[in-house]
Amino acid sequence: MAMKNLDDQQLVSIYLDGGEQAFEVLLMRHKDKIFRSIYNKIRDRELAEDIFQETFMKVINTLKLGNYNEEGKFLPWAMRIAQNLVIDHFRKAGRMRMVGERSSKSEDFNIFSILKLEDANIEQSITRDELEQQMIRLIDYLPETQKDIILKRIFQDLSFKEIADMEDISINTALGRMRYALINLRKMIEKYQLVTDID
Repeated sequence: MAMKNLDDQQLVSIYLDGGEQAFEVLLMRHKDKIFRSIYNKIRDRELAEDIFQETFMKVINTLKLGNYNEEGKFLPWAMRIAQNLVIDHFRKAGRMRMVGERSSKSEDFNIFSILKLEDANIEQSITRDELEQQMIRLIDYLPETQKDIILKRIFQDLSFKEIADMEDISINTALGRMRYALINLRKMIEKYQLVTDID
């Protein structure tokens, strides 16, 4: 049977047994979808190519170290690695930006005000940088559609209309996803007690 007719899990097994060509088949099978998912968030072809390369380096290293245990789910696993690298890129670039539609130019209107985290609380509990890092980690636990809208709205500063056009959804659907994403983030913040209540 030709390698291209094998499923992802079979190809991973062959690759782990030393069949380098199996990885090439996996790469050719999924590269377009993974690259598109990166490019849609980054909107910079050169940077998207860098992150795509980094994604597959990480995939190879994880496989070679024997840390892959996502049986039959190679593509979602590789997409998750790509997503995390995109988040890392935005975090390093310091682009944790505005949520507000009407106030998108106002530096004070950001995700923290949406989540009702007061400056006084932040200063007296943990630093804003630490909180942002924890927030970014929490975003990764959101459902894919909610995580995607947070990335596009906050990190890329796209309008809800731009997001709706890009995702081929209505503006109301985009707003709804953002609302649920923020509700879920609030719940996680409470669960993990990211900010202590101070009178």
